[in-house]
Amino acid sequence: MQIRDLPYSDPGVPDARSGPRFLLWLGRNQLGGQLKSLAWGLLHFGSIAGLPYMVGIAVEAVLDRSGTRLALAGALIVVLGIAVALGDTMLHRTAVTNWITAAARVQQLLARKTALLGAALTRRVAAGEVVAVSTGDVEKIGWFVEALSRFAAAAFTVVLVTIGLLVYQPALGVVVAVGIPLLAIAVLPLLPRATRRADFQREKAGRATELASDTVAGLRVLRGIGGEELFLDRYRRASQEVRTAAVRSARMWATISAIQVLMPGLLMIAVVWHGIHLAREGRITVGELVTVYSAVMMLNYPLRHFEEIAMAYSFSRPSAKRAARVLSLERTTRSADEAASGTGATSDKGTERLDEGVEHPSTPPTGDLYDPATGLLAPAGRLTAVVCGDPDEAGRLAERLGGHPAFDGAADLPSVRLGDVPLDGLPLAAARTAVLVQDKDPVLLSGTLSTLLDVPASGAVSAAEALSAAQCSDVLDALAQTSVDDDPMAAHLTERGRSLSGGQRQRLALARSLVTDPEALVLDEPTSAVDSHTEARVADGIRELRRGRTTVVLTSSPLILDRAERVVFLDEGEVAAVGEHRELVHSQPRYRAVVTRETDDERVTVDTLTDLDIEETA
Repeated sequence: MQIRDLPYSDPGVPDARSGPRFLLWLGRNQLGGQLKSLAWGLLHFGSIAGLPYMVGIAVEAVLDRSGTRLALAGALIVVLGIAVALGDTMLHRTAVTNWITAAARVQQLLARKTALLGAALTRRVAAGEVVAVSTGDVEKIGWFVEALSRFAAAAFTVVLVTIGLLVYQPALGVVVAVGIPLLAIAVLPLLPRATRRADFQREKAGRATELASDTVAGLRVLRGIGGEELFLDRYRRASQEVRTAAVRSARMWATISAIQVLMPGLLMIAVVWHGIHLAREGRITVGELVTVYSAVMMLNYPLRHFEEIAMAYSFSRPSAKRAARVLSLERTTRSADEAASGTGATSDKGTERLDEGVEHPSTPPTGDLYDPATGLLAPAGRLTAVVCGDPDEAGRLAERLGGHPAFDGAADLPSVRLGDVPLDGLPLAAARTAVLVQDKDPVLLSGTLSTLLDVPASGAVSAAEALSAAQCSDVLDALAQTSVDDDPMAAHLTERGRSLSGGQRQRLALARSLVTDPEALVLDEPTSAVDSHTEARVADGIRELRRGRTTVVLTSSPLILDRAERVVFLDEGEVAAVGEHRELVHSQPRYRAVVTRETDDERVTVDTLTDLDIEETA
């Protein structure tokens, strides 16, 4: 894989059981690039290792006054110099290619996982952690993959040079053979502490990133309540904690670097001291002493890669662990019988993945939308409004209706059915084609309005019809003023639609959902940010545009409830009442309390008056 060939057509299925396993999986998938990097690394380091021997030959030639041998040594030094330059260039090229392609593979895997889980991802993993994994952690993982082949080439070269010195000059080679392993293991006792400090720094950095993203996302609200300084002060403290942790980690790595400089220096002193005594005794020549000295000095360069691989692994291991944690999240897919009974098998990766071998319908299912867990039934082709006594239950219900199983320990719940087909038994693409869920806080991506509405759709609903039903005329007028040719469809929307009001963003998101025209559309509080007059018109627009299509609206707005064909009231996770809005207001005190938001005193007064009316009638 070359950089020009990115992105991958298929990044593969990662081994996300642990951070080290994920790193190993990345290495296996880049075996070709690793071997290329290793080959160029061996050329580079091997050429460097050969220079001391050529220098020794040149020194001997000068002492023996042999011009031929001196010329030959000089020519070989030039050849080795060219090989060093070529090897270094190509090693850097292939290593950086490994880095970028590994980072790109991880980013594609994360993007695919984000698309697979959708809004369920941030319910299971903090948004700040997802940001940290997809940015800084990806770079650190790529660094380890890139450094691995260079370290292998350096280690192989060190072993060959040590063996060569033992054969070339055993008396001095023994000193080197004993000293090199000591150099390699000298920093090992410090690595666990350095790793713990690096992990602590990553944890603090992730927390600061999460806090920063939350602050930026809620900046408008914070300004409204005067809370900017409070959150900025929290971020300052988090930032200082990151700085302190980074300094403590840097001190440890500085100590390791100092040892990496000190130990080779001590080895070199030992070699020179012992070599001088051997030369005085006539047991070695001056050329041999220069060769061994130069070889030990040259070994400092490949030995530095031992420190680099230790740092790369220490920094990438927690990053790989976090990436593996995100990539291990799965949308549970069960067979029809298991989805109906609420059971499923768990694989060795801790996730339920029964997609293979399951028969799935080739076309999206149709029929009534039914949730066995609550008893909710949304008849096909009708507009059903759902009122939840517990506001949190609405979000969980919307998630289940979209084909996602519960993530709060309730994975044994039976699957929601569309017709006779359990949604948990469908691949996610098929489930999303059949049922589309619009979250309570939908996100608008940056781009033109035309791009926003360019989504997979049946083609039965045009963008103009969807915008009209969502009452977006004022939004179109505002966008037309910002467009160069007065075309609102060509107007640019900023990230998350921050240039628009909350109600305008909500209506554009609703229009996007209406354009798709799914078999069943689930809307979670689609008008919570608009005024009552606009809300009434939006409710009428949804009813007219979705006539004959299954629509479920999770809301407590009387304006929408009054226009629904069927209202279902859920209390304590079960269907408590079904009927029309006006009927339920009079017959169900609990429903009335949720919809009208009346206080306990008001509820008692209404109930008393109702009882008096009944007595008078009797």
